[in-house]
Amino acid sequence: MIELDVLRVFCGPDGGGGNPLGVVRDGAAVPDAAGRAALAAELGFSETVFLDDEARGTVDIHTPSSRLPFAGHPLVGLAWLLRSLGRPPRTLRPPAGAVEVGFEGELTWVRGRAAWVPARTTQRHASAAEVDALPAPPPGEGWLYAWAWQDEAAGVVRARGFPRRGDVAEDEATGAAAMLLTHELGRPLDIRQGTGSQILTRVHPDGSIAVGGRVRRPTP
Repeated sequence: MIELDVLRVFCGPDGGGGNPLGVVRDGAAVPDAAGRAALAAELGFSETVFLDDEARGTVDIHTPSSRLPFAGHPLVGLAWLLRSLGRPPRTLRPPAGAVEVGFEGELTWVRGRAAWVPARTTQRHASAAEVDALPAPPPGEGWLYAWAWQDEAAGVVRARGFPRRGDVAEDEATGAAAMLLTHELGRPLDIRQGTGSQILTRVHPDGSIAVGGRVRRPTP
C-alpha cells in the first residue's frame, strides 16, 4: 500500500492557485524506477517526489514522462510537509546536488543553482496581457517559460509555463523556471504564474538562487 500526500505548492497570498504535487514519504514502497514512472504517469501531476532517506534528505523527482535532476516545487512542497510533521529538514538532496532549506513564517524556501535547471527557453513578451492570451500550449517544441513585466520597478512578473512534451499542457507554478529567469535577470522576483500562484525568488552573493512560496493541502 502506497501512502500518498497531495499538496498545492506556490499558492497565492489568498491561498488560491498552487501547483499540485504528489509526495511519497516512504520511497521504499515504490523501490524501482519503472514503478515510480508508472505512478507519476498515473497521477498526472507535473511532478511527484519520492523521499528515499529522510535523514540525508535524498529524494527522487518524476514528471509523468521523465526523471528530473532538480525541480523547485517538489522540494518546496516536501520541505513544508516534513516541517508540518515536526521534522523540518535543513537539506534535501535531489540528483543535482545539496539543496539548502529555510523557513520564514508561511514561506518555505529552497536554494539551488540555475545550472541545475533542465534545458528550457524563457521568452519575454511586451505585456502581461500577451502572456495571458497564449494558447496552452503555444506552438513549438521544448519547455517554454513565457513572461512579461507586470511591474518592473517592483520586480513583479507575469509568467506561464509550458512543458510541451505531451503530458502536461501547462505547468501552474514552476520553481526551476523561476530560478532560471531570476538568474537571467540578475534580481529578486515576485512571479505571478498560472491561474493564481506566486513564486518569490532571491539572488545570493555566491550565485545560488532561492525560490520560496506557500504550500497548502487541497480542500476536500
